[in-house]
Amino acid sequence: MVDKNFWDLETNRGLSVVQQCEFLEINRSIVYYTPKTVAFKYDEDLIKAIEGIYDDICFYGHTKVHLELLDLGFEVGLKTVRNIRNLLGIKAICVKPNTTIPRKDHDKFPYKLAGMEITRPNQVWATDITYVPTLMGFAYKVAIIDIFSRKILSYRISNSMHQSFCIEALEEALRNFPKPEIFNSDQGSQFTGKKFVNILLENDIEVSMDGKGRALDNIFIERYWKSYKYENVFLKNYANLLEARLETAKYVNFYNSKRFHASLGYKTPDKIYFGNLHKSVNYYEGQQMAA
Repeated sequence: MVDKNFWDLETNRGLSVVQQCEFLEINRSIVYYTPKTVAFKYDEDLIKAIEGIYDDICFYGHTKVHLELLDLGFEVGLKTVRNIRNLLGIKAICVKPNTTIPRKDHDKFPYKLAGMEITRPNQVWATDITYVPTLMGFAYKVAIIDIFSRKILSYRISNSMHQSFCIEALEEALRNFPKPEIFNSDQGSQFTGKKFVNILLENDIEVSMDGKGRALDNIFIERYWKSYKYENVFLKNYANLLEARLETAKYVNFYNSKRFHASLGYKTPDKIYFGNLHKSVNYYEGQQMAA
């Protein structure tokens, strides 16, 4: 047991460094080590520019920040941009809980869109679920999109991922628009469950499902999620489920009727959808049902 007076300066004034290190069982080099000061060697204007880009476009990764800096006139390499962002603790905002939960006991259908040319409304509809962050926790949004026009035909927001809110969205879309020829989804249990699939089969709609782990099979609705989040969700910072629903309703209306799409020749989804609606295979059938 160590004497409580062992480290008293008056008693042990002559204790050598070697003896102290032996007693403490530490390497003597530690005593003489002086930490090196790491200089933040990067240009201050460059640092401010990177911070400014993050403030304006927080979802950009290293590559896109690098391109922004080049446009601003900075002569800087991608590696330097990455190093500065790491030193500043900057990371792109891209949180995403897993919304695709397959079930082995559910039926799966092959992917039918490979190489297909989509030339008319209601030829192919697609659906997916994404998370919606709020200050009260995560909510979930399901949406159904017409691939030809990019029009959002229906959607629902729920605080759970139960199949019922997906079925509600599907039934609303079928009630308000001519039925599609093909309906595409991922292999999530909400879309492979019998209740959901039976609605499609009973309406003589072909079922198509993405290959496992192939998000690009459903690329059009993935692009919609990106627009929805960057142009609304991340900017609004929803307080709760009610605010998420109210603000999303405004955004979907804007997206369909006012937002110009480069892929549509800078026209709106509504203009493309309704302007070509007569080309739909099931258009006249839908008119008869409405009558």
